Amino acid sequence: MSVNAIQVDGLGKRYRIGGRQARADTLRDLITSAVQAPLRLWRGGRLTESKQEFWALHDISFEVKQGEVLGIIGRNGAGKSTLLKILARVTYPTVGRAVINGQVGSLLEVGTGFHPELTGWENIYLNGAVLGMKKAEIERKFDAIVDFAEIEPFLDTPVKRYSSGMYMRLAFSIAAHLEPEILIVDEVLAVGDAAFQRKCLGKMENVAREGRTVLFVSHNLPAILALCDRVILLDFGRLVNQGSPASVVQHYLDDVMSSSVTPLDQRMDRSGDGSARLISLQIESTDPDKVIRSGSRLKITVSYTSDKPVTRPQFLITIVDHMDTGIYLLHNDFVGGLPETLPPYGLVTCLTEPINLTPGRCYVCLELLKGNVRADYIPYAGYFDVEADDIFGTGMFPPREYVLCILGHQWWFNQE
Repeated sequence: MSVNAIQVDGLGKRYRIGGRQARADTLRDLITSAVQAPLRLWRGGRLTESKQEFWALHDISFEVKQGEVLGIIGRNGAGKSTLLKILARVTYPTVGRAVINGQVGSLLEVGTGFHPELTGWENIYLNGAVLGMKKAEIERKFDAIVDFAEIEPFLDTPVKRYSSGMYMRLAFSIAAHLEPEILIVDEVLAVGDAAFQRKCLGKMENVAREGRTVLFVSHNLPAILALCDRVILLDFGRLVNQGSPASVVQHYLDDVMSSSVTPLDQRMDRSGDGSARLISLQIESTDPDKVIRSGSRLKITVSYTSDKPVTRPQFLITIVDHMDTGIYLLHNDFVGGLPETLPPYGLVTCLTEPINLTPGRCYVCLELLKGNVRADYIPYAGYFDVEADDIFGTGMFPPREYVLCILGHQWWFNQE
């Protein structure tokens, strides 16, 4: 009989909004609370408690078999990271319990356990100790950690000078080489180039083949489908589905993509600091009849609002298919055309070259950055349907089931 590596029963996590927590979950929380208490007294003359409560998780129950690879998916704010922090014993549940059978290695936040003033090799020892590795074990695996992370030229550089990608490579390499019985990974593919992302996936596949348990949170649905034995879906802190990767991913896609009909100003699944907001999206063909065909050019108009002028604006329009596979990324920084500062309210328009897409539905994700800071991001902000077009003049074209894009080409026979 297979033994459960993880057993979760009735798990719930409550936070107070705008008030003090019942207790500090981490050392950072404890220090922050100690600093804020006299400031609250100075500002208001008394300590006030907020009556508002927010349940990040509600009545979560599931089990994970030993050697199973479990994927956890859901929208931003669904409770995925909170669940992993409880399972990694970074924070405590308010109600319920989680029983963990085995040593846990986790990669939850980039640079957890890193000291910014220490060098890369010093932080390997520090971070390894935080994750439970013995000194002899770190020394034995040091070269493998460095080779995997691809940071050898920067070993003597303080990590405060590392890019986010270098941080992630080093953090993942340490966690992966810990060789725990249970590996918990949160959005490891969110940072780093494509080559390193493939290395991460390969390493997690090796961990799974060795019979260890993996919990994997990602928005990369093809990776979830390729890696996981089973998937659970969270939505607003509740477990709404669990089962085979294909069925749960399809449930998630159906739910998320249905939100693309909701007006942007009413969308709740957005992220960013809120200093500017995307408020409308219009997608149309430049053809006289406005029908979007395989060979059409798109005119995409986005409206925004902000509390003050938008400096160094970056608008990103990502076109994806029904499996969230990226097709095109449109970015004003790639081609220029927008001023350095935009007024607090306005419209921006992007005109594309012929899209050359096979017939089918495509979805559009929108993002607005001020400088390098995300102000607003809306997944699946809208969609458009591509109709067949006789691009080749033969009445034939490839189906969406095989390819996404159409490439013009010619053939001839070389007479010898």
